Amino acid sequence: MSKCAICGKPQDPKYRPFCSKRCADVDLNRWLSGGYAIPAAEEDDPGEDEMPPPER
Repeated sequence: MSKCAICGKPQDPKYRPFCSKRCADVDLNRWLSGGYAIPAAEEDDPGEDEMPPPER
């Protein structure tokens, strides 16, 4: 049997992939609060300096 994604206890089919509503709510809170955010590095726009100014 698979383990709960939050606490490691056996999964309950009703709350899969979690063992309980509590663990499902913990996961939801992490998503909503940005706990699962993927860090990203800002990059300069490639070619920004190479483009000529717009014609008027």
